Amino acid sequence: MSATAPKKAPLPDDIRARKGGVPLVSLTAYTTPMAQMMDPHCDFVLVGDSVGMVLHGLPSTLGVTMEMMILHGQAVARGLSGAMMVIDMPFGSYERSREQAFDNAARLMAETGAGAVKLEGGVAMAETIAFLVARGIPVMAHVGLTPQSINTLGGYKVQGRGAAGDAMMADAKAVAAAGAFAVVLEKVPQTLADAVTAAVDIPTIGIGASAGCDGQILVVDDMLGLFTAFKAKFVKRYAELGATGADAIAAYAEDVRARRFPGPEHVFADTAPEPRK
Repeated sequence: MSATAPKKAPLPDDIRARKGGVPLVSLTAYTTPMAQMMDPHCDFVLVGDSVGMVLHGLPSTLGVTMEMMILHGQAVARGLSGAMMVIDMPFGSYERSREQAFDNAARLMAETGAGAVKLEGGVAMAETIAFLVARGIPVMAHVGLTPQSINTLGGYKVQGRGAAGDAMMADAKAVAAAGAFAVVLEKVPQTLADAVTAAVDIPTIGIGASAGCDGQILVVDDMLGLFTAFKAKFVKRYAELGATGADAIAAYAEDVRARRFPGPEHVFADTAPEPRK
């Protein structure tokens, strides 16, 4: 195969087979240009319901709709060729019944081309995960801090400390047994994340967990410094594009008010230049 041949997007089984191997790389994306930038570097890209907070200014993920997820999923799909796309099932789209979950998961995959869906919950969602997998819907699970449950969790707190670690372990084992091909561990103690990674036969994807997980994911706007409403402890900023962008906008405004922009090179003459002979 040519060294310049395009990378083929992995399938859920390919992701699962990476258990214990080279760590999986993932980021969120909500737009085509961002997806294009991360496509060569990521194994899978998540269209996260965090889009509600990051791009739409919502106070949490609870207000995100199916229509929003489909719109952003379609945009991300246009920017991907080498990474698999996973899409979040929004709050209220899967909890009522297995049948509701299937209808909405099938719609998300059909209308966006996603390779899998992600849903939150452990033991309580295991039956639903098994139902979906048996009907051709690959599922990535999500346990630990589950943002759609912040009202019952009491906010964005670390999950699984002390005796609560047993329940977290049970959640991870339940989703693995139900057929999930990977599980996100969000905001859990490092020791627990390592124990879960050793205990389940599917890749663990850490976000505020442990470097010992089988992969990592971050919200891309967080790691690029574009989302500045708050910064979680587990986020490493690889750039400060928010500050750079703010400076650029301020410079543009100053140039406009001083009539420095547009300059001669940005405007058009009354007559077109003579064509070259």
